[in-house]
Amino acid sequence: MDARVLVLGGDELAAVEVARLLSAGAHVTVHAARVSAYVEDLAARGLVTWVRREAGPEDVAAADLTLRPRRRSQPVPDGLGDWRGQGRVTLVGGGPGAVDLVTVAGRDAIADADVVVIDRLAPWEALTWARPDAEIVDVAKIPFGRSTSQEEINRILVDRALAGQHVVRLKGGDSFVFGRGLEELEACREAGVPARVIPGVTSSIAVPEAVGIPVTHRGLTQGFTVVSGHVPPGHPDSTLDYAALARCGTTLVFLMGVGTLEAITAELCAVGMDPSTPTAVITDGTHPHQRVVTASLAAIAAVAHDSGIRAPAVVVIGQVVSLRRTS
Repeated sequence: MDARVLVLGGDELAAVEVARLLSAGAHVTVHAARVSAYVEDLAARGLVTWVRREAGPEDVAAADLTLRPRRRSQPVPDGLGDWRGQGRVTLVGGGPGAVDLVTVAGRDAIADADVVVIDRLAPWEALTWARPDAEIVDVAKIPFGRSTSQEEINRILVDRALAGQHVVRLKGGDSFVFGRGLEELEACREAGVPARVIPGVTSSIAVPEAVGIPVTHRGLTQGFTVVSGHVPPGHPDSTLDYAALARCGTTLVFLMGVGTLEAITAELCAVGMDPSTPTAVITDGTHPHQRVVTASLAAIAAVAHDSGIRAPAVVVIGQVVSLRRTS
């Protein structure tokens, strides 16, 4: 597409259009005094330009297209059976990022929802499937920025469902892989709210695969280990045995590990992992603007920093990284 698009407004409806435009390869500028947490996060990552004022004639003249987002009418899927009309919650794993990797079941749930509760890593473009009267609730958790507590998210899910609404909780990846999906499911159960889970494609496998890195390969590695990098080695909240990880012989996949990458790689080297082990960091996986950097285990933190790699990203450590082909 490569067009310069001016979006007037930054609310949740605008966020849906921004996501769609980015997927099409547009250069997006948002003019709004306030924006949703999702748009704010995109701006902080340099993926869109946010101008905190109303657009003037010169702004419109400089754009190839000016868009004022409005709701669309979407058909409601058939086959919902006895669920229709009941207050309930559906946890939908939105997949690794690209909207076409949402499951068919997830798409049907979004199309039927009265309320969609969505976070920043979910595929916002999927909200084009929502009904025009559906409420969109942005509960993004931005690192070191705007955040909605898990307790408040649980309350929103339960309260809306008890009011007789179908609430879809749309999350990135899979709801049960570092996604607090079980906490939300248990909150519904405790409140007597019917709930179901629609699995999502986890980024721990899909993002490496999207750049040509298999997490397993015959004759090279017989397994993979998915690890949270949210807290660094030695932190009181860390329960990981890094010495065991270093000698386990599987591919290591770290999620939420960009901010702690230097500490993680230093610890793995210190406890015996070969410093020359091939390592990759993939940011914005499956999106058109995805990036990947590779280096040795000992050097990857510096390379990622110098390359401007930011979250969200997936870190892959192991010989499988050497199988990636760049052409």
